[in-house]
Amino acid sequence: MELIVGGWKIRSWMEGDEPAIVKYANNRDVWLNLRDSFPYPYTEQDAKAWLRKVKKQKPETDFAIASNDEAIGGIGLHPQRDVYRRSAEIGYWLGEPFWGRGIATKAVRAFTDYTLANFDLVRLYASGFEGNVASIRVLEKVGYTLEGRFSKAVTKDGRTLDQFIYATVR
Repeated sequence: MELIVGGWKIRSWMEGDEPAIVKYANNRDVWLNLRDSFPYPYTEQDAKAWLRKVKKQKPETDFAIASNDEAIGGIGLHPQRDVYRRSAEIGYWLGEPFWGRGIATKAVRAFTDYTLANFDLVRLYASGFEGNVASIRVLEKVGYTLEGRFSKAVTKDGRTLDQFIYATVR
């Protein structure tokens, strides 16, 4: 899969992305805004394991955000199960040198459109941790609506924080 998003793209992860993944993912400031399943420090072994995992996906649900030269972040879809089967969570991250350029906003907008057009879903949602103002602003700009604030719902780096849930529906 490949979507052109301004001067950037959303594309399938590829072998050879490992150095770029490590370069941008091995950053404490990136890690602070993500779940603990995203490792820190982020090693070459972590990148190789990630690429092995995404290559097995059917359907493909995790993608690179990339320049023409390299992967600079990631965006993915996590379909829910059982009675939640028509909902999915999206998640995304971007290497710090690319923050503040509107790339995440363009990527989330394009990925939301792609997902709703290609999957049998009626609701997409994303969460942001207290203090992650930039990510919350991305969701608001794309048209996601605040559905709830869960007080002291996540613990990250020894701090217990509120979690904000944003969603869009078809």
